[in-house]
Amino acid sequence: MNLWFRLLAMLLRRPWKKPVNGLDTTVVKMRVWPLDLDFNRHVTNGRYFTLADVGRMDYVLRSGTFRVALRHKAIPVVGDVWGKFRRELKLFESFEIHSRLMAWDDKWVFMEHRFVRKGRTIGVVIMRGAFRSAKGLVHPQYFIAEMNLDKVSPTMPEWLTSWSQSCDGLSQKLREE
Repeated sequence: MNLWFRLLAMLLRRPWKKPVNGLDTTVVKMRVWPLDLDFNRHVTNGRYFTLADVGRMDYVLRSGTFRVALRHKAIPVVGDVWGKFRRELKLFESFEIHSRLMAWDDKWVFMEHRFVRKGRTIGVVIMRGAFRSAKGLVHPQYFIAEMNLDKVSPTMPEWLTSWSQSCDGLSQKLREE
């Protein structure tokens, strides 16, 4: 099933969902459809990143992040994504995407999208993103302040800090080429 149909389905169900605090976890329920599968008849690894977009949009809408973005005339942009797949999802299986804000720094926000089936983690997608306006990147502190969150980010795990630094190094190398 195309991402647009999933986004539409999520939006149609959205009015019944309550707003959440910026550090809460949001949950979107889904099902595996034929177009999600690869030749091995399970969800293709690239599809997890696409499905995480739906979870992220649900979080952005329910946490009020979208209101802050509208005030700054900013759009969300994904900088880097990392995924770990532990178990397979097969045709017509139901699953949930649990999305949460993990941390932030001077430039990026870090989100986790945990794919869960029957209480077990199937896979995890970590996203490093930002909001961009015509004037450039909008500092995460604007969002944090307007979402009534503490200015100090939750502690980033060492692996997340290392991953972010390696992404910065790769970005610098690409700019030099």
